[in-house]
Amino acid sequence: MTTQHEQPAPAGDTRNHGGGHPEPPAAPRPHRGPRWSRPRGLWRGRPEDPRWARPALLGLLLATALLYLYDLSASGWANSFYSAAVQAGSESWKAFFFGSLDAGNAITVDKPPAALWPMALTVRVFGLSSWSVLVPEVLMGVATVAVVYAAVRRRSGPAAGLIAGAVLALTPVAALMFRFNNPDALLALLMSVACYLVVRALEDGRTRWLVWAGVAVGFAFLTKTLQAFLILPPLALVYGVCGPVRLRRRLGQLALATLAVVVSGGWWVAVVELWPASSRPYVGGSQNNSFLELTFGYNGLGRLNGEETGSVGGGGGPGGAGGGMWGETGWDRMFNSETGGQISWLLPAALILLVAGLVATRRGGRTDTARSSLLVWGGSLLMTAAVFSYMAGIFHQYYTVALAPYLAAVVGTGAATLWERRERMWASLALAAAVTATAAWGYVLLNRTPDYLPWLKWAVLVGGLVAALGLVFAGRLGRRTALAAAGLGIAASLAAPAAYTLSTVGEGHSGSIVTAGPAGASMMGGPGGGRGGFPGGGEFPGGGTPPRQGQGQGGGTGTVGGLPGTAPGGNQQGNGAPGNGNGTAPGRRPSPGGGSGERGGTGGGAMGGLLNGAQVDSEAKKLLETDAGDYTWAAAAIGSQNAASYQLGTGEPVMAIGGFNGTDPSPTLARFKEYVADGRIHYFIGGGTGGGMGGGSGTASQITSWVEANFKKVTAGSATFYDLTQPTS
Repeated sequence: MTTQHEQPAPAGDTRNHGGGHPEPPAAPRPHRGPRWSRPRGLWRGRPEDPRWARPALLGLLLATALLYLYDLSASGWANSFYSAAVQAGSESWKAFFFGSLDAGNAITVDKPPAALWPMALTVRVFGLSSWSVLVPEVLMGVATVAVVYAAVRRRSGPAAGLIAGAVLALTPVAALMFRFNNPDALLALLMSVACYLVVRALEDGRTRWLVWAGVAVGFAFLTKTLQAFLILPPLALVYGVCGPVRLRRRLGQLALATLAVVVSGGWWVAVVELWPASSRPYVGGSQNNSFLELTFGYNGLGRLNGEETGSVGGGGGPGGAGGGMWGETGWDRMFNSETGGQISWLLPAALILLVAGLVATRRGGRTDTARSSLLVWGGSLLMTAAVFSYMAGIFHQYYTVALAPYLAAVVGTGAATLWERRERMWASLALAAAVTATAAWGYVLLNRTPDYLPWLKWAVLVGGLVAALGLVFAGRLGRRTALAAAGLGIAASLAAPAAYTLSTVGEGHSGSIVTAGPAGASMMGGPGGGRGGFPGGGEFPGGGTPPRQGQGQGGGTGTVGGLPGTAPGGNQQGNGAPGNGNGTAPGRRPSPGGGSGERGGTGGGAMGGLLNGAQVDSEAKKLLETDAGDYTWAAAAIGSQNAASYQLGTGEPVMAIGGFNGTDPSPTLARFKEYVADGRIHYFIGGGTGGGMGGGSGTASQITSWVEANFKKVTAGSATFYDLTQPTS
């Protein structure tokens, strides 16, 4: 017979309930509550959550989706470089696998192809359009918000998860990149998933969570190479120290996770490197047709030290502590006039909340999950921000979307941690300091664009200061008053980035360099920027000022895609767009002068350019489409953006000579002559970037000179072509 306090052990319980040395209890698992049916559970959520939690989450996700879908087609093909690769992958499985820019498989994009795969599959199902290219990016944004919510909710509750999700959704650079077709959207999602899975592993010590985290990082590597590895040091260190199992097991688990990274990210690399070079496309961005060279050179160490062979300006470009072509480096890079408006609105608050949250959890044991969760997200934030701040190579403001999930999670987790301790004066002061810093910094950022909603900076500042005053006494006020102060603080903190986000979704963006917020909110990094060209000078190479977006610019000598060039007389230069017969991408609003009216780079006119596509008029389209089925490539053009525009405008493969920068040695002159002799290329498109601005092999210039000297010139509309089937002698 047993008493109330002497219940029999459950079946299968092998622990020692008598004397001796009992085994340590297993790590506690998060409470799941009773089982629930799917239809009811979808709306009700977890039984342990308040009734408002799941409806609020669904509302947040729906609002995020509607916000990011608004007027999505205004961006047309967005970055035509990647849109052309998506179009190629939707027509050729070989191009799909390798990430080729064209269905003829001449050359790949200068990244691995994982980010292209979801878009290419969507285009295969729904056909080629702006929406079929960009909707997968929107879905990735909604999924990232959901992942961040789920991670924060596990440790800090649904209210903290909603705050984190809202911060992420309303970060301007997130609204930009989750509506754009660069690889950064998928990268941000996969990095968020990796952090979430490590947080799960820190709860129960299960190996499977770390292995799946390794898989997420591996596919992130196949999205944007070594950038995926930036968060590995903090993740490994946090689990190695705080994991809830013995040290030997932790080390074994980390080894398995590393193996998962290698396998999930390395299988594609192995196939590409072992595939005979003669039967696969050239690896774009490399100088030796090697993906490993691309990974560790142009896309790897070159980004850190500025030694990017084949990039604009050639290897050994300026950089370092004093900055250079891609902006000044230093600890304040995330806050400066070029980058601050993209990501830094709540960055001061995140840093304050991270430090205060770690202080609040300092008495927890080694395996304290609240502290380790903060370390996962905070360590990822600090590591990524530090690398971005000091990298001397190519840097664009939109890279900072990688910080958005980490920042949002730190803000949500840190705020909830301090709110639970608001009766302690130091916690209330820390909350007040975070809101004050956000309001003051929001005022500074808004003041950089004084003509943009001039009243908003004062509303943010005053509202934030009033909320901060209330939060100082949050532990001594009534619950309703304290919640009102907290609500005002959240509103004041999110008002400014929300305004920038609405400005971002209110207009289209195209080209290779895009920024969020209203006009004038950020200078463009690098050449060809539509908001001021080079950060330091405001002029393009070779002199002159960049044309405004959508503004016509006459022919004659000028700039082509930010590089010196000669435009055919009478050619209209605007923000180049892939064609639908009139030089505008689907859904794009034409503007005077032949431009498309959206921001994000300087136009390339009919010739195209380094950073933006060309306009393809109806006459050029008709010329290229004639007998296109008889050739592997309807045309060849210098530079990927130029080739991409004609490919998207006609639907026919166009070879990109020299890759993105026009500096890749692909194809060689001898190889190009073979293609022409075999009748595989119909036209050569005149103009383009001409092999970049220093660096590279000069292959593009050699091919151009040979074509111009030996083949008949044909004019279609405002563009010049050379018929490679009609030699002049």
